[in-house]
Formats: sequence, C-alpha cells, structure tokens
Amino acid sequence: MKIFAIGQNYPEHNKELQNNNPTEPVVFMKPDTALLKNNKPFYIPDFSNELHYETELIIRFSRIGKNIQSKFAYRYFDEIGLGVDFTARDLQRKLKAEGKPWEICKAFDNSAVVGDFLPVSEFKDIQNIQFHLDINGITVQQGDSKDMIFPVNELIAYVSRFFTLKIGDILFTGTPAGVGSVHPGDHLEGYIGNRKMFDFYVK
Repeated sequence: MKIFAIGQNYPEHNKELQNNNPTEPVVFMKPDTALLKNNKPFYIPDFSNELHYETELIIRFSRIGKNIQSKFAYRYFDEIGLGVDFTARDLQRKLKAEGKPWEICKAFDNSAVVGDFLPVSEFKDIQNIQFHLDINGITVQQGDSKDMIFPVNELIAYVSRFFTLKIGDILFTGTPAGVGSVHPGDHLEGYIGNRKMFDFYVK
C-alpha cells in the first residue's frame, strides 16, 4: 500500500511557517513502515530535537484508479479518518534551505499515525468537516476541510495523474494552522466533530 500526503494545503498553516500558498498540490509519499496504528505509542526519534504534530483528515481508497476526473473522484473512496503527519521540523528547515528532498523529515518510521475511519455516508459534505487535536486535555489544533486550498476531489484527480491508486492506499490531505512540538509523556487525542478517532501517548 502507498501513503500519499499533501503539504501546504491550508492558508493559515502556510502563514505560520512563512510559506507561500502553492499553485498546485504539493505531494510527497511515506513508505508503509511509516504507519502507526491501533493507538500504539509514538517514540520520539533520536535524530530530531523539534518533532511536530500535524493533524490531518485522511481518506482510504476503495477502488483502483488512474487519471481520475475530479467530478468522479468521490467514487474512489468510502471512508474518512484522522491521522497525524509527524514532521522533524529542524531537519525539514535544513533540507529546504539546501534544496534537498524531504524524506528523512517526513517519511521516517512511525511518522504516519492513522486512527479510526468513518463511512463517507456519515458526512453531508466532505468539504465541511471540523476536526481537532487535544494534547494533555487542551485543544492545540483545529481545522475545517472547507479551508483547504485544494479540495479532496481535486487532490485525488491530481495525484492520480502521476500514480495509480490502489485499494487500501491512504491520502493525508494537509494540516491546518496550530502545529507544534511533542514531548515524552504527551497524550494526543484526535477528533472529527465530537467523535474520538485516535488516542495515544508520546514516549
């Protein structure tokens, strides 16, 4: 299975990291070894001193597809979930400054937390979904899919131009503003609306 991820898809997040809004989706990938499921603890790696959480809506593909038109993209997924794209921010800044690829700061082991999924049928509009992250009982990040620069269906159309989508592949759709560091002992709980989607600790 493949893990696709989208960067810089929320304007306010771009402001906080001093990035310009992109004119087309920013796509990167994570290997299957990046998956962290079943609320297992996340262990901070020894190669970063600034490990950031990025809470994101995620979709899981239910059909094989290639060169999908945006208007038909809804046919290719039937579940929406919530996850965390962990980022070694100190490494990312260094790599960006040197014009190098992002893999070691974004695609390392256990960097893609995947929580529970809900049927798409539970949502009236996938571009009007509110979600948030609590750390130690305090809300630190809130988002709404209506604020995406590139809506979900456009992301699917774009990604499928370059990659064949297969059943079980996952798409992280970008993070809103409010990213920050995690530390040993932190308790992370993620919600879509009032539905808890993940609940794990940092060690």
